[in-house]
Amino acid sequence: MCVYFSPVSCTQFSHNAFRALPPSTNPSGAEFDPEEDEPTLESSWPHLQLIYEFFLRFLESQDFQPSIAKKHIDPKFVIQLLSLFDSEDPRERDMLKTTLHRIYGKFLGLRAHIRKQISNIFYRFIYETEKHNGVAELLEILGSIINGFALPLKDEHKQFLQRVLIPLHKVRSLSCYHPQLAYCVVQFLEKDPSLTESVVMGLLKYWPKVHSPKEVMFLNELEEILDVMEPVEFVKVQQSLFRQIARCISSPHFQVAERALYYWSNDYVMSLVSDNCQTLFPIILPPLFRHSKAHWNKTIHGLIYNAIKTFMDMNQKMFEICNAKYEEQLKQQEAHIAEREEAWSQVEKLAIQSPHYHKLARPEVITAPMVFPRIEPMETVPERLNLPPREPQEVGPSIPEGVGPGVPEGAEPERQMEVGTSESGASSSPVGEGGGAEGTTVTTEGGGEGVIHNVEEGEQEMGNPKASLLIRRKSALPQDFETATALHQYQTKDKILPAADET
Repeated sequence: MCVYFSPVSCTQFSHNAFRALPPSTNPSGAEFDPEEDEPTLESSWPHLQLIYEFFLRFLESQDFQPSIAKKHIDPKFVIQLLSLFDSEDPRERDMLKTTLHRIYGKFLGLRAHIRKQISNIFYRFIYETEKHNGVAELLEILGSIINGFALPLKDEHKQFLQRVLIPLHKVRSLSCYHPQLAYCVVQFLEKDPSLTESVVMGLLKYWPKVHSPKEVMFLNELEEILDVMEPVEFVKVQQSLFRQIARCISSPHFQVAERALYYWSNDYVMSLVSDNCQTLFPIILPPLFRHSKAHWNKTIHGLIYNAIKTFMDMNQKMFEICNAKYEEQLKQQEAHIAEREEAWSQVEKLAIQSPHYHKLARPEVITAPMVFPRIEPMETVPERLNLPPREPQEVGPSIPEGVGPGVPEGAEPERQMEVGTSESGASSSPVGEGGGAEGTTVTTEGGGEGVIHNVEEGEQEMGNPKASLLIRRKSALPQDFETATALHQYQTKDKILPAADET
C-alpha cells in the first residue's frame, strides 16, 4: 500500500504546494506587529489546506516506510519545502512547521541537510535581506532539534550557536521571533554550561543603544540565562554583565530601568550577588544612590528604595563602605566643578582685558563702553530692504518734549533729529577731539545720548539739509531687519484716526 501511495502523494504535494509565492505586501521589511497588523492570507488556502492535511496523514501513517519514500522526499524536495516558509499566511507556515518536523524525525539521512539549509536561510536573513516571514517557525523547529542533541555537543552545533543564533539578535525585526530565539539559546546553555561566557559576551556585543523595546527584550533573555547559569560560569562574566545592568538602571526610559530593577526580585540572582557582593556592590550601588531621587518616574523611586534596603540587609558592612565611597566621589565632583568654574572666570577676566574684546564679544555681555555699527539714514532703508517709498510728511512747528505721535504723555521721548535742521532750537554738543573716529557720542537737548557714525562725513553734510544723519539713544538703535522694517512702516495717529472736525 505504501509502495503505491508514496510517489502519488509526493507528486500530488509537489504539484500543488510548490509554487512561486506572491510579492510581499511589506516590501520595506518593517516589523510585523501581530496585535495591530492584519496578516496577509493566501486566497487558495482552502485548497492548500486539503493538500497539507493529506500529506501529513501520509507521513504519520503506521504503514509509512521512509526507506521507500526517500526516493521522492530527497534534498531537492526539502529545499523547495523550506522556500515556502517565506509565505505571509501564518496558517500555511504552521502546517509547514509540522510537516518539516515530521520529515526531520523520520528521515535520518536528511537531518544534516535540513540544518544546513536552515542555516543558509538565516545567513541570508541576517547579512543580506533582513526580510523573512518564517524565522519564528524555523526557530521553533530548531528548539525541539536542539533539545534532542546528544552530549557532548559537536563543534558543528557550537558554531551554529555562535554564527547564527547570536547574530540573530542584531536584526531590527527581533520582536517577531525573540521568544523562540531565547528558548534556543537557553537550550544550548542547559546542554553545555561552558558556552555561557561566549553567549553573554555575544549579547553584550549586540546590546541595543537607542532602541528601548529591544533593550527590554535583551533584559528578559538575560534573566532566563541567569536562571540556568552555573555559579562558576557566573564569576567569569559578572563584572561585564552587571555594568550593563547598572547602565540599564540609569536609563531615562522607565521600562528599561523598571525591568532591570526587577532582577532583584529573583531569588537565584540575589544568591549569586550575595556570594560575590565585594565585586558587585561597587558596580550596582552608585547608580541606585544616584537615581533614588533624580529619576523622573515615581515607580522607579519605589523600586530603587526596595533594592537599596535589600542590599543593606544582605551585607551592611559592605554597603556602608560603598556609601562612604559614593559620598567621597560626590565631594570630589563638586570640588572639580568649582575648580573648573574658577578657571573659566579667570579666562573671562583675561579676555576682558584684551584690546580686541569689544570687537569680538556679543553686545549683551559687554560691560565696558562699546562701539556701535554704522546706522544708515532712514532715507536709504527702503532701497536696501526693497520696500515701497515712504510718503513725505509735512514739517510742522516744533513739538515740545514728551508730546508727539507714538509717544504717550509723561514718557521720556526717544531722540531722533536731523543735525542742522531742528527748528526747536535743539543744539547738539560739539564733537570731541577724536572727531574722525566712528561711534562718537553726542548729547541731545533732553540729555539723551546718541551716536554719530563717520563724523567727518557728518561735518561735511551738516550744511546740506537733505543729507541728514540719524541720532538716537544707544538703547533705541535698530539692530535687526524687523526693527528697521517697523520703523519704516510706522504711521502717525493722524493718518490712522480721522480728524476731529470730520467727526
